[in-house]
Amino acid sequence: MFVDIAKIRLKAGKGGDGAVAFRREKYEPSGGPYGGDGGDGGSIILQVDEGLKTLMDFKYKRVYKAENGEDGKTKKQYGKSGKDLVLRIPPGTVVKDLKTGGVIIDFKDKDEIFVIAKGGRGGKGNAKFATSTRQAPRFSEAGEKGEEREIILELKLLADVGLVGFPNVGKSTLLSMMSAAKPKIANYHFTTLKPNLGVVRVEEGKSFVMADIPGLIEGAHEGAGLGHEFLRHVERTRLIVHVIDASGIEGRNPLDDFYKINEELKNYNPKLSKKPQIVVANKKDIGTWNEGYKILKEKLEKEGYRVLPVSAATGEGVDKLKYIIWEELSKIEADYETFDEVVEFKETEEKEEIVVKLEEGKFIVEGAFIEKLVYSTNFDDLDSLRYFQNTLIKKGIVEKLKSLGIEENDTVYICGFEFEFFD
Repeated sequence: MFVDIAKIRLKAGKGGDGAVAFRREKYEPSGGPYGGDGGDGGSIILQVDEGLKTLMDFKYKRVYKAENGEDGKTKKQYGKSGKDLVLRIPPGTVVKDLKTGGVIIDFKDKDEIFVIAKGGRGGKGNAKFATSTRQAPRFSEAGEKGEEREIILELKLLADVGLVGFPNVGKSTLLSMMSAAKPKIANYHFTTLKPNLGVVRVEEGKSFVMADIPGLIEGAHEGAGLGHEFLRHVERTRLIVHVIDASGIEGRNPLDDFYKINEELKNYNPKLSKKPQIVVANKKDIGTWNEGYKILKEKLEKEGYRVLPVSAATGEGVDKLKYIIWEELSKIEADYETFDEVVEFKETEEKEEIVVKLEEGKFIVEGAFIEKLVYSTNFDDLDSLRYFQNTLIKKGIVEKLKSLGIEENDTVYICGFEFEFFD
């Protein structure tokens, strides 16, 4: 079992600001407010893509931002909404909140989608603030900020590809050449005592998980060596890559090696012999390789196997092998597992939160709602200032300041701005 993890930061788009504009047409000397609303910011959406096998692409890019909404325009024209950003993830991905560790969503179904960060709402233009007593408002509303969050993507999956073969045929070296895995490699038998896993990246959007299954020996199906444990790992892969030392440098016959390993697989579980299998004739860099390769190719290709010449030590043939494995995997259905135990993530609503406090002798007002109000206010305009003051009263901010002991001419700090208090 393998858990692929990626931590990413998301920032949805900010809503566009509403416009302040007035009608200027001929014969309309006292034209009314004409400013349009800002467009909504783009959201960030997670969407399941069955073609993806790993979270490899999220290791190269960690920050994702959606498009901001466009500001409102004159003639009551709305600003254009920002484009949503769609992030494609493999099935079986669990999304967790970085701060709490709680599970936000567990993706189990194909084509499932989820809005993980919502874009900010566009601000209203001054045309929306006109009333019977306020006929020419010179202020508009600022757009809301988009949601920002840090999440963890976790993918619990089985290896797509299992490397099998006798000990010391070059499986660990091949894995290290194809992925970022760093298995222990040495020139003696049973270097690998447990499966090493690596994510192999073919190109953007194409990657797979490969497991270096520890070397099998004759009698493995009966439990010889660590046979049963090793064979269980092979059983759960989708494709077998059979690595053979075609040079015969250790005195074994390459063709005999192939049949002996397949016999062990078949004896353990007949289904294993039916799994798709690619044969890798390894150690091309050794002089005695040619003879062994010719024998393998002539015999096994007649039986329907594909035999590929490779040197894991020098890297020759490795890139071609990656693409061939990917092509084979695309023909085989994946088997993903999701997490059984989850810690529920509880969303907290912060947009309307207003904090009013007395700290070190300073009266402070802050919060997302009040920040938006401040940036929406034109303090040079009497109507806008009156709207600002009325909102403070309606939201209970003035009453709360009085309860904290504020007096005439005291300074109030609102989102970094200083205001003088008058009752």
